[in-house]
Amino acid sequence: MHFASDNSGPVHPEVLVALAKANDGYQMAYGADTLMNEVRDRIRGIFEAPGAAVYLVATGTAANSLALATLSKPWETVFCSPVAHIHEDECNAPEFYSGAKLTLVPGGDRMAPDALRQSITGEETRGVHGPQRGPVSITQVTERGTVYTLEELQSLCSVAKEFNLPVHLDGARFSNALVALNCSPADMTWKAGVDAVSFGGTKNGLMGVEAVVFFDESKAWEFELRRKRGAHLFSKHRYLSAQMAAYLKDDLWLKSARQANANCNRLANGLRDAGAEFPYEPHANMIFANLTRKQHKRLHQAGAVYHLWAGTLDGSDEEELLTCRLVCDWSNTNEQIDQFLSLLQG
Repeated sequence: MHFASDNSGPVHPEVLVALAKANDGYQMAYGADTLMNEVRDRIRGIFEAPGAAVYLVATGTAANSLALATLSKPWETVFCSPVAHIHEDECNAPEFYSGAKLTLVPGGDRMAPDALRQSITGEETRGVHGPQRGPVSITQVTERGTVYTLEELQSLCSVAKEFNLPVHLDGARFSNALVALNCSPADMTWKAGVDAVSFGGTKNGLMGVEAVVFFDESKAWEFELRRKRGAHLFSKHRYLSAQMAAYLKDDLWLKSARQANANCNRLANGLRDAGAEFPYEPHANMIFANLTRKQHKRLHQAGAVYHLWAGTLDGSDEEELLTCRLVCDWSNTNEQIDQFLSLLQG
């Protein structure tokens, strides 16, 4: 009953097999391995973008930070949601790598076009004394488990383009959002107006690799320099390539995401039946739910692992509602989910 995070789950067995196979013999270093050629071509095909620049790094923070650094200048600001991963969970790494600051667009789990436009127009009003307008960064799936619709993405990108600003998509859970929307990668990125995407794998069954895709290939050389200077160019790069190649082979990335979303749907339906309240409607593989302190204690005592988002187990009011976050991955079983729900009922 482990629902703490999708990056807590195991590596998919097919990925481990691919890593073992890639370990045979010798390969050129620093991304010159033959597997990387396969990965590059496959990602270009998936995104319907034959000219895209494709790179691999080991972490989502590196993917986001280096991509944003490539899209921005040190005197600019990056526009994002107050609950964007680049703001909440990356220890100012985007600011460190880019030199730019973050401007938080007021709102809830998802940015609204009008609020984004207002935030953008609020900058470049103080001449040399204030930050200049920079990229817009969108987290998809959001940090509250919701998903931007294609129309919402298009509207946000349209606002950015009004001001000639690039758009970055933080896709740590890209696959989960994609299968939730039942659209193509192109629809959710460059066709909507996205210029660069962090295409995640670690949260969906990989050991540790993320792809960075630039649809404007003129950014390629700068990203390569920033990746090297930022100490994120792997020498034994073939082990990143092998993971991503296995991920893309036979659509493992989609199969894993569909399973994670299905697990989440099963869990969410059970929670609804038990009367749980959802602060945010779960769209993909993440749930925020309000349960009583008594229920949380029972679950924790039985070995369930998940995060409390608001409140603590300490307290005398057993009926007080405490918010938790539950995240499913491809490896959760129906038995684990049903056991959790059975304990919830008491």
